[in-house]
Amino acid sequence: MVEIGHFINNARVAGTSGRSQPVYDPATGVSEKTVALASAAEVEAAIAAAAAAWPAWSKTPALRRARILDRFKTLLWERADQLAEAISAEHGKTHDDALGEVTRGLEVVEFAVGAPHLLKGEITENVGTGVDSHSLRQPLGVVAGITPFNFPCMVPMWMFPVALACGNCFILKPSERDPSASLLIAEWLAEAGLPEGVFGVVQGDKEAVDVLLTHPDVKAVSFVGSTPIARYIYQTGTANGKRVQALGGAKNHMVILPDADLDMAANALMGAAYGSAGERCMAISVAVPVTDAVADALIERLKPKIEALKVGPASDRASEMGPVVTEAAQKKILGLIGTGEAEGATIVVDGRTFRAPQGYENGYFVGPTLIDHVTPEMTVWREEIFGPVLSVVRRKDYAAAVDLIQSHDYANGVAVFTRDGDAARSFAHEIEVGMVGVNVPIPVPMAFHSFGGWKASLFGDHHMHGPEGIRFYTRLKTITTRWPKSGVRLESTFAMPTMG
Repeated sequence: MVEIGHFINNARVAGTSGRSQPVYDPATGVSEKTVALASAAEVEAAIAAAAAAWPAWSKTPALRRARILDRFKTLLWERADQLAEAISAEHGKTHDDALGEVTRGLEVVEFAVGAPHLLKGEITENVGTGVDSHSLRQPLGVVAGITPFNFPCMVPMWMFPVALACGNCFILKPSERDPSASLLIAEWLAEAGLPEGVFGVVQGDKEAVDVLLTHPDVKAVSFVGSTPIARYIYQTGTANGKRVQALGGAKNHMVILPDADLDMAANALMGAAYGSAGERCMAISVAVPVTDAVADALIERLKPKIEALKVGPASDRASEMGPVVTEAAQKKILGLIGTGEAEGATIVVDGRTFRAPQGYENGYFVGPTLIDHVTPEMTVWREEIFGPVLSVVRRKDYAAAVDLIQSHDYANGVAVFTRDGDAARSFAHEIEVGMVGVNVPIPVPMAFHSFGGWKASLFGDHHMHGPEGIRFYTRLKTITTRWPKSGVRLESTFAMPTMG
């Protein structure tokens, strides 16, 4: 049995808490690994290592920090297959999907390599007589990232490349369900030249999280996960004086207007709803066709595509969709399908009947599912299912479709498919959702823009990566300077100073 431990001071460190839990292969349901669960003392050791490294790292020229990230970027390109295989083995997503995750994460590293430009300050000469003023951005110190199982590579890379480029030291607490990718990343950063202590990994559960949220040397926390946990992270972190960005749950809709290209919409929905077995915070889980005629035509196109989808293990490179991550997730998703049926929805394609390939009968597979005639009162619309389930909520017109989306608590991503530029522009401007796609089903911004939702999908004021990431991981300082001429005396004044 292989035990997956921590990474402190550029070396793998075995767990000493005496606590661990199994790590499963979702395709087989078999565990051949365990992951250590850190004690408070182990987390504190990682924080101490980062705090000791920070003074020198923060004073390292930004260009030199960027060069280390550039070497790390090269290692990622060269070893993407190795990282993808580690992801697939513990998450279950197909190899191509895992490669796509690595690529999207790498794009943030590419952005961070250019961070020296974004760290430039501003200066104004003669804001007053003989007075100059300039501003600069300085790193925070030790910062932490708490990341989810569904993107064990990409989501950490939304955080640490920008944090490191800005001069912070970073501690990663990855999901205990698929922890191996975190250690490969840590080793490659060290190989690229990152000094000891600048990047650490602590495996663990709530005990480790709570230390990161309360320790005085941790200045900021980034999180991606469910809304209840995001709310807890935000409330606990901010109560302890930390800067927090916490991304929560999602219920992403795709509106299909009567003038849309239905073949394009159906193809888009296949990848958006069933890619990564629906375990994406940006997955489209609700199709909103406007009029019954559009709904019927869309379902006519979707049903045979869904029934033909090849579901299997990542080891079969022909698989288009793998299992979900755990047995508990499998049971939850199957139960929600049953709840939808009991509440009056129509099961068009039933993933409960799926049978896994021979040799994988104990894997955590759920077949792709399509549910029609879903209404806003139903559990399958209100709750985030986080599985390969697409609900169809029919609306009579554009206004009803918009009202449906505006009424949901989550507001992460949304899409509209149409040929009407005026309708698309109106939708993009009025919809109360953080990320909008027009004929783009999964509107995940490129790394040089920023990622984040609205309402119960985000707690905190800053989105991730891009310019917002630079702002989150730095503090603004403004310096006002006067150098009096030789022999000139400044007189005391008790009035509010002005710069006339």
